[in-house]
Amino acid sequence: MTASEEYIIARLERAGKTLLAMPDKGYKPGLAQRQHEIVRSIWDAFSWTNAPVLRAPAPTMEDIRVMDEVLPDWVLLIPESKVEVRRIVQCRLMVHPLSGVHMYPWRRLGEVMHMDYKGVQRRHAQGIKIIYEGLLKRLTNGYENGSGAEMRH
Repeated sequence: MTASEEYIIARLERAGKTLLAMPDKGYKPGLAQRQHEIVRSIWDAFSWTNAPVLRAPAPTMEDIRVMDEVLPDWVLLIPESKVEVRRIVQCRLMVHPLSGVHMYPWRRLGEVMHMDYKGVQRRHAQGIKIIYEGLLKRLTNGYENGSGAEMRH
């Protein structure tokens, strides 16, 4: 695996971490129209049923910029005819934002895809190579057209 392919994997995984760290709740317009819940007893106020869930820190603006650059643009460089390869790359980029552990280890991904984990690894490498070649083609076409475009969408 080349350094460029390792760079692509690192960017994909960073985008996956950012995606998983994004808040799943936020202000909703209907909130202003509802009455807030009132604590009726001391047991409601101090019960452990509402204990806070450990969450990853909110992503930085740079993390979100990288995620927007990479997802879904880079993954869509893998053609639809290779949907299995695309799915493997998408599953593999999901990395838990707190632990840094892949949500789909190779063997588990092999079970999900009904194939040997070595086959999953080969298809993942194939997908990364397709993304690399697609980005290289974009970069080369940008320079040939005189725009000096960087690797952006």
